[in-house]
Parts: sequence; C-alpha cells; structure tokens
Amino acid sequence: MTHPQRSSAAPPAGPGTPTVPAIPPQPAVRPSAPEAVTGTGSPAPGRAPRRTAFAEGVERLRAAAVTEPGRLRTIGAVLALLVVAFGAVTAWQVTERAAAADDVLHKSRPLSAAAADIYRSLADANTAASSGFLAGGQETKASRDRYERDIRTAATGLVTAAGSSDPGSPAAATITKLNRLLPEYKGLVERARTYNRQGFPVGGAYLRYANEKMQQQMLPAAEDLYTNENERLNADYAHATPYPWAAIALGVLALAALGWAQHRHYRRTHRVLNQGLVAATTAAAVVLLWLVVGHSVARADLDDSRRNGVRSLNVLQGARIASLKARGNENLTLVARGAETTKDGKDLYDTSFRTDMAALDKSLAEAGRLADDTAGAKPVTAAVGNMKEWNRRHDAARGEDESGEYEKALDGVIGAQGATGECFDSVDANLAAALAHEEKEFRQAAGDGLDALGGLAWGAAVLAVLGAAGAVLGIGRRLSEYR
Repeated sequence: MTHPQRSSAAPPAGPGTPTVPAIPPQPAVRPSAPEAVTGTGSPAPGRAPRRTAFAEGVERLRAAAVTEPGRLRTIGAVLALLVVAFGAVTAWQVTERAAAADDVLHKSRPLSAAAADIYRSLADANTAASSGFLAGGQETKASRDRYERDIRTAATGLVTAAGSSDPGSPAAATITKLNRLLPEYKGLVERARTYNRQGFPVGGAYLRYANEKMQQQMLPAAEDLYTNENERLNADYAHATPYPWAAIALGVLALAALGWAQHRHYRRTHRVLNQGLVAATTAAAVVLLWLVVGHSVARADLDDSRRNGVRSLNVLQGARIASLKARGNENLTLVARGAETTKDGKDLYDTSFRTDMAALDKSLAEAGRLADDTAGAKPVTAAVGNMKEWNRRHDAARGEDESGEYEKALDGVIGAQGATGECFDSVDANLAAALAHEEKEFRQAAGDGLDALGGLAWGAAVLAVLGAAGAVLGIGRRLSEYR
C-alpha cells in the first residue's frame, strides 16, 4: 500500500499552486580574526590588528640579531665599513695635501719667483736707463741691450702672471696697472735719451719723471703683485702640511675594532688566529703606518723647503732689489746734480741711496744667518765685501762731485775701472748665484716632500678594499660553522 510522503512543509494553498522547495539550514559563517569588524568598519574589540610586512621583517631581523650568526654578520659589516671608510678618508686627505704640495713646487713658488723677476727687471731697467743717460752719446750697446732685455722680461712676466691670475682679483688689477704704466715709462725714457743726445737739459727732467713713475707707481705695484703671490704660496703650504687627523683617527678606530673582533673570536672558539681578520688588521696597520710616516716625512721636507728655501729666497730677492734701487739712486744723484733735495737740504737721491744700502746690509746679514751650507754662504759673504767697497767708492765719488769735479765723479760711478758700477755688478752677480743655489735647495726639498706622498692615496684605497674583503671572509668562515 502506498502512503503519501510526509513533509513538514505547509500544505498547498490550493489546487494548482506550485510548492516552494524547502531550503536546508545553512551554517553561520564566522569572520576570521583579521576580517572581524564592527558595524563601523573598525577591528572587532579584543582582536589584534594585522601587522605590515615591514614590521614583520624588522621583527625577524631583531630576532636574528640576537643569535650568534646574526651578531657575526653585524660585526662583519661594521668591520668592513670601518676599513673602507678609513681607506676612503685617507685617499681623500692625502690627495688634497699632495695637490697643495704640487702647487707649491710647480705653481705658486714659480709664480712668486716670476713676480720677483718682474720687480727686479723693472728696477734693473731703471738703473740701466740712468746709466745710459749718464754716458750720453757714449752709451754702450751692452747698456742699451740690458735695458731692452729688462723691459722684455718684465712684459713677458706680466703676460705669464696675467694668465695665472683670477679675473677680478687684486693681482689682475695690479697686472693691468703695470701693463698700462710700462709703455708710458718707456716713452719717457726715450724722450730723455733723445733730448740728452741733443744736449738739451730737459732730458734730465724727463729721466727724473720716468724714475718717479717707476719708484712711486710701478715698483710699488710690482711689490704688491709679489706680495699676493707669496700669500698664495703660504696658503698652499698651509694646505699641504697639516696632519690628516680624520684619517688617523679612523685608522686607530678600525684597528681597535679589528682587535676586539679577534679577541672575541678567541674567547668563544679558543682559536688564536682568524686568517681573514688577520689580513684585514695587517692591511689597516700598513695603511696607518704608511700614512703617518709618509706624511711626517713630507711635512718635514716641505717645512725645510719653506724655512731654508723660501725664506732665504725672499731675503735674497729683497737684497737684490735694494742693490738695484741703490744703483739707480746713485746714478740719479749725478743726473739731478742737486736739483732734488730733502726738507733738510740734503740731496734727495743720495739720501735714498744710503737708505737702500742700509737695507742691503740688513738683508745680506739675514741671508748669511739663513745660509745652511758653504755653497750658500760663500756668495753672500762675497756680496758683503762688494757692498763695503761700493760704499767706499761712492763716498769718494760724492767728494769729487761736491768739490766741483763732476767728470771725475762721473768716472767714479760709470767708469771702466775702479767705478762703483763694478761693485754693483759684483753684488748682483753674487746675489744671483746665491739665489740659484737656494732655488735648487728649495726644489730638492719640496720635490722630496711631494714624492713622500706619492702612491699613498692609491695604495690606501687598494689596501682598504683588500682589508674589508679579508674582514668579510674571516667572519664568513666563522659563519660557515653554523650551517
């Protein structure tokens, strides 16, 4: 017998009405912890927010760092960084000092010497012009050639100085001034010669005016140029000689860190040596020793070049300039013939001559004290003897002039034999010999100082890279024991 199927569904409402199938009950879906939110969209109370990937990475790193492999990785990175930083700072500071030492030898000192040559050439040209004027129609070709050579030397020196000066600098302004004054001076000298050959007394006035332009405008400007170049030289010395304390401090710190790492390695493993760390320590120690010794030698040589070279050169240049000025004033004493006097009635040019000779005497005494060998002292001693004889002959010539014996006085100043001109030439030649000797000593000492820094920058960089690699390999060998 067939029974109708029982169902909990409601009976049909009526004939022909379709029945709705029953939906089985569904299990409630509970949101996971990250997705459980309140009606407002914020995390459900009592559940922690989801952490970011960065935070999880930091946490993993922190957890790894407290393990021995993590500590070793940190130590290796710090050691490599210290050694590389030591090498980089060493290369940087040594390169700066080597560049300054090279400027001392090849740039600032030659420019200082060129400025001194400009001054000397101008002063010597002035002296040659006055000597030729005194000779009148008897002016020798040698005297004329000397004047022209001095003018060309001064002009060439100005071109060289202009090429090395910075636009708008005081040196550039001084060079421009001298370039303007030089042709004006030459024009005055040529007029003086022309009138003198014709026997017109106005020639002496033109020569005195040319001398005034030289003494009051051109030589002071040339002295300013020389002073500026000397300041530049002093600045280069100031950059070349200080100790590289930053590099030395990093070197000591790197060695201390490497020593600590090896001591730690010994305490934990009872192994005396780690080859990588020993190699890194050796490389850092070599760089530090090379840096200290090399720079100390360079500093000593540069100081020697400054003390026994540049100082002597400056004093000798001053002595040579004083002798040139004295010779020019001695000649002008005869050219002016008492037309120019001081406030107390003394001859202006003779007074200036004696002032210049006093400066020459003082400079020669200082040069004798600075001379550190026989080769340097000998020409200075000879110049002192020439100066004394010069003073004696000058007094005799002045006596002749004051007694009315002008021709005898003239012969005593520019004559062929027994004249003061011989003494001046001897003083100038001996000072030139002393200058050549001191210039050679300067170049030797400064060159040795520059050579002492040679290769240090590259050597420090290469050894630092090798030391850092040794530190990393040494720590890596220790890490391999944990794998």
